Amino acid sequence: MEAEQREKELLKKIDPAKVPGHVAIIMDGNGRWAVEKGLPRQEGHRQGVETVRETVRCGSNLGIKTMTMFAFSTENWRRPAREVNYLMSLPEKYFKNELPELMRNNVRVNLLGDSSRLPAKVKKAVQEASEATRGNTGMFLNFALNYGGRSEILMAVDRIVDEAREGKINKKISEKDFAGYLYTSKIPDPDLLIRTGGEKRISNFLLWQLAYSELWFTEVYWPDFLRVHLLEAVYDYQLRKRRFGKV
Repeated sequence: MEAEQREKELLKKIDPAKVPGHVAIIMDGNGRWAVEKGLPRQEGHRQGVETVRETVRCGSNLGIKTMTMFAFSTENWRRPAREVNYLMSLPEKYFKNELPELMRNNVRVNLLGDSSRLPAKVKKAVQEASEATRGNTGMFLNFALNYGGRSEILMAVDRIVDEAREGKINKKISEKDFAGYLYTSKIPDPDLLIRTGGEKRISNFLLWQLAYSELWFTEVYWPDFLRVHLLEAVYDYQLRKRRFGKV
């Protein structure tokens, strides 16, 4: 009841006209949440999927235009094989269960990251969801899978070098030009980054794109992240003054 009351209070305070257009989320703390409860780490990831559902629904209702979820990093392959295999099973389960609701809420699905290393079943699940939601015009929902900010930047540099060698580029590259070679070439930079789990770092996530994003950290583990926490982050964002280097 306390969370519900707080939700109502925040919804009265939040200005719909000033909702961040793009919210990026580092969903951290699944494993620690499970360990502290004496459960297998996989249970934390399973519960984390439930949180994704509620967060997407809440964000869509708020009018957030783009949401990017950091689901699996290039560094996560170093985790135990059993945990990695479980994580790789989640996209298929998520889209199988959630596609009808994503369609009802007019959400469009997209993949950010290097898909070459992803298992075939993961690529198929994401591709099918992307194709099924292609015509939707509501929230643009990005799942960062096998994503790393440094590798993304290196990929962009490689593409620029290749095109320069081919004679397709004969000018100095501007920031706008460079951004066009990133996975997010057609997506505005995040206005707000949310990280759960108590850590205060960006962990190789959207390194280029987060240059002027507002950062919001919470001690709450991702499985315990409620609608009220998203509302708190959005309200806190609206209280800030974004100067982008100006006075």
